[in-house]
Amino acid sequence: MLVHPQFDPIAFSLGPLSVRWYGLMYLTAFVLFVVLGRLHARRRPELGWNAQMIDDLLLYGVIGVIVGGRLGEVLFFQPGYYLQHPGEILAVWKGGMSFHGGFLGVLVAMWLYGRKHGKGFWQVTDFIAPLVPTGLAAGRIGNFINGELWGRPASSELPWAMVFPWVDAAPRHPSQLYQAAGEGLLLFVILWLYAASPRPLRAVSAVFLIGYGSLRFLAEFFRTPDPGIFGTLSLGLSTAQWLCVPMVVVGLALLVLTRTAAPAPR
Repeated sequence: MLVHPQFDPIAFSLGPLSVRWYGLMYLTAFVLFVVLGRLHARRRPELGWNAQMIDDLLLYGVIGVIVGGRLGEVLFFQPGYYLQHPGEILAVWKGGMSFHGGFLGVLVAMWLYGRKHGKGFWQVTDFIAPLVPTGLAAGRIGNFINGELWGRPASSELPWAMVFPWVDAAPRHPSQLYQAAGEGLLLFVILWLYAASPRPLRAVSAVFLIGYGSLRFLAEFFRTPDPGIFGTLSLGLSTAQWLCVPMVVVGLALLVLTRTAAPAPR
């Protein structure tokens, strides 16, 4: 069986400044957003985006994902812990960011961006949807390096089963890497190819919602569930799985609404 390498969470130090791997993964996500955004704008010039607009989008997105992601972790998944340790709420460099909270934060940020710059909400979300999954992959790799969000017990015969020594001696699924591959790289390929051609307004956003919701729902079967404010709910599903259900439902509804719409530049 494999054993988790137990990486030092600090990548390197510059005098009194320590740079953590988790922070570097976020930096990687933001750089990829800008690079892919500019490529997407060049291949779809009729959408009317330029480099300055993408840089502004990043600023709004960074604020939305950090504020929303941290609040989601505090409110949805570990309210008891942070109630006892309120000083830890701002310690984002230690990990602990909820995707669903970050997702809601980004939606609010994109609405504010569109309102200020004269872009419709769906115009903005359709543009950024293909740019998000690589950042999700980077975040999951950060989770793996940090040794957090480990998987459920697995058969010792599974070639890539991994022991997380600080948890127990049981072989487990490296679920962080499953998520990096699924909701990260696979979802990126799907959305990047889908968004390469003109689509009805809301269609790209719909595919993101369906794709992420479905892939995360499946990944949760291999990941040790976070306790969440609801714990494990009916049907034995985790809080994260139940949060994915409305994503898929809304995505399907959006696709139905766009079914008769003609593809057109937006």
